[in-house]
Amino acid sequence: MAIKKENEMPLFAKKIGEKERQKLKSLRKGKESVWSGLGMFGMVGWSVAVPTLLGTMLGIWLDKSEPQSFSWTLTFLAAGIFIGCLIAWFWVSKEDKEITKNNQDE
Repeated sequence: MAIKKENEMPLFAKKIGEKERQKLKSLRKGKESVWSGLGMFGMVGWSVAVPTLLGTMLGIWLDKSEPQSFSWTLTFLAAGIFIGCLIAWFWVSKEDKEITKNNQDE
């Protein structure tokens, strides 16, 4: 009987170890998803805000130094928003591909 218990023990230990790894993995995933979600939200916001502000500042400077019949500020504001949205879209697309790849690997 002692031999049978020794043979069962490693199998039992392996099952317990696997369950523990699954629990730890799910706990880590839950914490990462909240923080990574907030990080992604911030990254998307900054990737739109920075080009918009830079475009606006460039437009204000051009309106003062090179006046035209149109507004440089509005032109570069729109260009900054467009470029920022493109940057955010590419970044989110890249992150989505990486998350999908990680989920498929698991």
